[in-house]
Amino acid sequence: MDLRSKARTISGPVSDPSKLPKWNYDGSSTGQAPGEDSEVILYPQSIFPDPFRRGNHILVMCDAYTPDGEPIPTNKRHNAAKIFSHPDVVAEEPWYGIEQEYTLLQKDVKWPVGWPVGGFPGPQGPYYCGIGADKAFGRDIVDAHYKACLYAGVNISGINGEVMPGQWEFQVGPSVGISAGDQLWVARYILERITEIAGVVVSFDPKPIQGDWNGAGAHTNYSTKSMREDGGYEVIKKAIEKLGLRHKEHIAAYGEGNERRLTGKHETADINTFLWGVANRGASIRVGRDTERAGKGYFEDRRPASNMDPYVVTSMIAETSILWKP
Repeated sequence: MDLRSKARTISGPVSDPSKLPKWNYDGSSTGQAPGEDSEVILYPQSIFPDPFRRGNHILVMCDAYTPDGEPIPTNKRHNAAKIFSHPDVVAEEPWYGIEQEYTLLQKDVKWPVGWPVGGFPGPQGPYYCGIGADKAFGRDIVDAHYKACLYAGVNISGINGEVMPGQWEFQVGPSVGISAGDQLWVARYILERITEIAGVVVSFDPKPIQGDWNGAGAHTNYSTKSMREDGGYEVIKKAIEKLGLRHKEHIAAYGEGNERRLTGKHETADINTFLWGVANRGASIRVGRDTERAGKGYFEDRRPASNMDPYVVTSMIAETSILWKP
């Protein structure tokens, strides 16, 4: 992931992204355009209050196009928006809750915060949701991020310390359709800005430390209107069956380096195996006990890596479960 930003001054407060001007940047400096035709055009898509400058200042989530109006190859939002605007998808009101795991690294050595340089802490066990200076490393950064997201109107629904020390998680959602991708990207941006201030590096690598340490994922919780209504459990099972039939396609789109994480150990399923189960965190898809008991609800796709593109993952889940015909 390579988040970038620019700032500009406009004449007055704006709350509708369609009222903002398009802008551009030098794509030859980012490897996205040739030097002889280097302009990449920014299209404003969503607005968030700016937690850094505050006042009337705003953060604007944009996607990128050629001067001819074609989405550039790295613009995954454009295709996702087409899927989410399909009448059958709109009618199903897809909800997402994304669990974003990440690792905080010491800036100069790229080793997790709280770890002795060149060495290792005690084994995993006491760190998950842990408290105390010997278990929770970087909480001031995590709390600052939580507050900044709340200020920005990001639908952040929680945080917790993860299994590997120096690793944390925040959750975004429930969010509907394309907004899930917008909100997760903005939450990532805010996190990287805060770690910049703190002099710490945030890593979204799915397996930042090799060996007997948990990797980092972006578990994606999902439901449709039909799944949330009576009889929804049967709809959920049919959707999971379809996801299984397209397992390889989904894995290919679920993040880089995911094979280092999906080993069948450390609360994951093997990358080449698709299985689902109730309350099974070693499965590709987990269905909660509450969903089974109620006969309706949601399921969790545990395959996406921490560095996944949320536009790709959310739209692909909707496309497979709602639009795709086996």
